[in-house]
Amino acid sequence: MRRQLPFAVARLIFEGYTNAEIADSLVIAPKTASSHVEHILAKLGASRRAEIATWACHVERSPAPH
Repeated sequence: MRRQLPFAVARLIFEGYTNAEIADSLVIAPKTASSHVEHILAKLGASRRAEIATWACHVERSPAPH
């Protein structure tokens, strides 16, 4: 699950969750949720949560590789 955690965080951002709500949903500390958000932003070269949400939407709709 740890490897999938950034994707879970991104999906919850797409659904409009705050960091506190993400933490509650994933049973992690709020600081950990915030850290995941910051790491995702850095990896995407993004500056806004909306960019994470857009990326998550595209990942969800992409066909799985065979």
